[in-house]
Amino acid sequence: MINFKRADHIHICVPPERVEEARLFYTNTIGLEPIERPSVFSSAGYWFRIADIELHIGVEDRLPRSIRHTAFEISDVLAARKYLENQGLEILEEPLIAGRERFAFIDPFGNRMELLQLL
Repeated sequence: MINFKRADHIHICVPPERVEEARLFYTNTIGLEPIERPSVFSSAGYWFRIADIELHIGVEDRLPRSIRHTAFEISDVLAARKYLENQGLEILEEPLIAGRERFAFIDPFGNRMELLQLL
């Protein structure tokens, strides 16, 4: 089983041509605090703080699989990965981010879920 600690972030997507509009909306209209987004990502986007979790805004055109996801902080990412692999779930590699060990998986209904451990 997986020992969940908390939700870490929620990732939403907007069309590429509206990413700046989304930044302004979430900053000026909603009042979220922008935070630094790691430079490991090749696409545009912004990150914001919401209480003790984050909102990540990314861009995507219609793709076969969405990058939308929810991420959960867990206590043992390696054990969780092994467990989910043994359950036959599809595992997705994630770009490296300093201070986080992470991966994603696809649930039986096509939803992408990220699990991460803060180092």
